[in-house]
Amino acid sequence: MGGELVALELTVVDAFTDRPFAGNPAAVCLLEAFPDEGLMQAVAAELNLSETAFAVPRSSDRYDLRWFTPTLEVPLCGHATLAAAHVIGRSVTFHTRSGDLACSFTPEGLIEMDFPADPPAPAELPEGAGLDPVVWFGRGRRYALAQLEHAAAVRALVPDLPAIAAKFADGLIVTAAGDQAGVDCVSRFFAPNLGVPEDPVTGSAHCTLAPFWAPRLGRQSLLGEQASPRGGTVRMRTAGDQVVLGGHAVSVSRVSFVL
Repeated sequence: MGGELVALELTVVDAFTDRPFAGNPAAVCLLEAFPDEGLMQAVAAELNLSETAFAVPRSSDRYDLRWFTPTLEVPLCGHATLAAAHVIGRSVTFHTRSGDLACSFTPEGLIEMDFPADPPAPAELPEGAGLDPVVWFGRGRRYALAQLEHAAAVRALVPDLPAIAAKFADGLIVTAAGDQAGVDCVSRFFAPNLGVPEDPVTGSAHCTLAPFWAPRLGRQSLLGEQASPRGGTVRMRTAGDQVVLGGHAVSVSRVSFVL
């Protein structure tokens, strides 16, 4: 970097929760211009959160947005988008590799995000995935989805991470119908190839869960629980080729880098 100091200020946000130390943490860095890609990846690896987001303004309500796991840049991330909107603090449209993502604030303080739907199509379950018994299996554009018999099976699943890495390159959603009042579906998400063995709460996975569960449950508005150890909830609303995801977020810390 030519001996020139680079200062980066990041806010760590717990997304898809209304209390600290729950939901999914993401770091958000607001910048005037994107630094070197290698530096962004190194910062994400140093923080070792499932996602670190970098946002650069085009105008007061439009930003370019990029997301990095500890090991690579990804084309879409829901919880880090929610975290970025929370840090900016107003309705905003993000320009990303997955298109324009509009985020808005409801009067109740919920952040809603308009994402492309990714409905799964039926597919054959690969042998050796360690998921038997499976009620239904399919694949979206990004993720595979396996429906288990009941929510207790989702909660109790001990994932075979090497098998998941080998059979499901971009990640696996495991889901079942909800087992608590007001919860429509329960899920967990595993993406060891992305440097995320189990993600606490995965917004982008709900772009697949919403079009999967909506016709089965007969309604467009759903509430999903991600049953990771940290846990979190995602509101979903199907709208044609889009899914509106909603959640709360809480700032929990700030991190400074001088490089």
